[in-house]
Amino acid sequence: MNNRIFGKIFNVYKPVGLSSYDVVRKFKKILNYRKIGHGGTLDPFAEGVLLILVGRKATRQMNELLKLPKSYRAIVQLGKTTATGDPDGKVIKEKSVGSISNKMLDTAIDEFSGQIEQVPPKYSAKKVNGVPAYKLARQGKDFELKPQSIKIYDLSLDMVKKDKLLLDVECSRGTYIRKLGQDIAEFLGTAGYLTKLKRTSIGDYKVDDSIYIDDLEDKLVKTKDKLRKLALVS
Repeated sequence: MNNRIFGKIFNVYKPVGLSSYDVVRKFKKILNYRKIGHGGTLDPFAEGVLLILVGRKATRQMNELLKLPKSYRAIVQLGKTTATGDPDGKVIKEKSVGSISNKMLDTAIDEFSGQIEQVPPKYSAKKVNGVPAYKLARQGKDFELKPQSIKIYDLSLDMVKKDKLLLDVECSRGTYIRKLGQDIAEFLGTAGYLTKLKRTSIGDYKVDDSIYIDDLEDKLVKTKDKLRKLALVS
């Protein structure tokens, strides 16, 4: 056995403020090992389950991991929309929030459940003639993104305040929760953007089982020792 076929998947809790690659860098520094990736990006403002793939055997599973259903919990601030759909963007639209009934929420759940079409947000990594959309958006360029088919396996909506909506969703690969929150807000007759986003699961990897950043050093001791031994026999 050598480090070419070594592989281990870690379920890490990514905190708010770090990018997904910031977490990868922490792993590389602790393990002194380069073959490390992640199984699905989380935006810096988001938190929750991030799968870190250590070794070739693990990184080869990336495509399969990306196909797994994902679950999220989000808070949608109603009455305003930002350019990015999250707290980091500039407010570009405001619209009053009327009285939203349980019946309206139930109708929205029906509308956005199952196989649906979603237009990706302009501040995303989707390519337009080979250029990431977010780069064009930052340059103020005018462009359109094509709708893509996604699947919403489960969706619940609850008003926690008159202008705040709690969204719980289980969805397929390719779903943009920022855009889902915005689209649901518009369906309810107002505007909206995400103020909080937590990924609670990827397949069977649950948030309750995640390793916290502060505990990484202790949790990676055995893996670090194993990689050191493998390097000696490679």
